[in-house]
Amino acid sequence: MLTTSTIGLLIVDIQGKLARLVEGSEALIANTARLVQGAQALGLPVIWLEQNPDKLGATLSELQPLQASSPVLAKFSFGALGEPQVAAVLAQSGVKHWLVCGIEAHICVYQSVLGLLDSGASVSLVTDAVSSRDPANRTLAIGQLAARGAALTSVEMCLYELMGDCRHPAFRQILSLVR
Repeated sequence: MLTTSTIGLLIVDIQGKLARLVEGSEALIANTARLVQGAQALGLPVIWLEQNPDKLGATLSELQPLQASSPVLAKFSFGALGEPQVAAVLAQSGVKHWLVCGIEAHICVYQSVLGLLDSGASVSLVTDAVSSRDPANRTLAIGQLAARGAALTSVEMCLYELMGDCRHPAFRQILSLVR
């Protein structure tokens, strides 16, 4: 069961031209925005990653306003934990369970999730907020990550699980996000 006291959100590399080329780009962007806003309403730590931003570009402009109160960390290794600064920030966060979304599912998301699992963290892959250019690679990555111990969830599923009750103070705000 997901609980707000031990969970955080990691957004992997939704940046530059590539974010517009992945399958279902518009849905990915919209679902990521809903997920981030829901995480913020629930008071979860949110960390943004950018792969080689000088070459690939920054996080998409429509998502940048959601970064205001969160760390945005550059990385050059495909897996988040391969970057010492990122690994240190994630370790210092106190988060034991990460919701993970981003692109590309079969490269940076895949290697980041495997690294988190290897480090002893739990991971829930938010499947409606991950994508790849080739849908077959997305499907393969999700299947492999599930087989290796990542839980699978969706934006709406994880936000409702985190609230647990319609009397939660963030219920109305989250309800407006998912409608």
